[in-house]
Amino acid sequence: MTAILSVRDLEKTFGSVVAARDITLDVPADQTVGIIGANGAGKTTFVNMITGHMRPSKGTIAFEGENITGRPSREITRLGISRSFQVAQIFPSLTVFENMSAAAAIARAPTGFFGYATAPVDSPQAVAEADAATELFRIARYRNALASTLPQGVRKLLDIAMAVAGSPRVLLLDEPTSGISIEEKFDLMDVVMSALKARRITVLFVEHDMEIVERFADRVLAFYDGTVISDGTPAVALADARVQELISGTKRAAAAQVSAHA
Repeated sequence: MTAILSVRDLEKTFGSVVAARDITLDVPADQTVGIIGANGAGKTTFVNMITGHMRPSKGTIAFEGENITGRPSREITRLGISRSFQVAQIFPSLTVFENMSAAAAIARAPTGFFGYATAPVDSPQAVAEADAATELFRIARYRNALASTLPQGVRKLLDIAMAVAGSPRVLLLDEPTSGISIEEKFDLMDVVMSALKARRITVLFVEHDMEIVERFADRVLAFYDGTVISDGTPAVALADARVQELISGTKRAAAAQVSAHA
């Protein structure tokens, strides 16, 4: 399969601190990749380098065969790589539809402050995109609700829908189920993944919930100490002894249970 995203020998250092190192991988188009690891393992650093929020100290990043290493985040977004954040980046004083229209208008606007500031949010294209996105992410019934009044799950869906404005080919999600109740998390991810597959968007998502990773990822990248220690299907990666010991805690939990019954 042809890689839409290729990373070679990627590294990020802060003085003597190594936040990411020796990361080499290819992501085929249409794949859904779960990224796991404890806090400080290098997951966010990796995502920040891919999306241009952080410049690598070493290595290269290629998107659809084009070297994008170190380019500004706005430029990378324009090329077709978008992201959402752990905390929803929405305009609380605007309605759901106004948020979506603004995102669609900004995604299509000329670059630069003036271009973003004068983007026509009520253009036929922005309105059509906003309508389509609210339907796709199943939040149309909240169309006229202020974003500040939305339930947490709907805020997440709106945030991700806004990140899809501009039709990216790759989307990086930072803990999409963070703050979502156990009862809602699977339904939310069903909506998100169904919408993204309908748009044929390649997805990389950072997630601490192993049930979510196991259910929705085609492939898992397990990070520890700044590097990838396991890369494979969920069945393979989550069964890896080092992943169970260092990330998921499965091995430690099993050992503790055996010890308790000894």
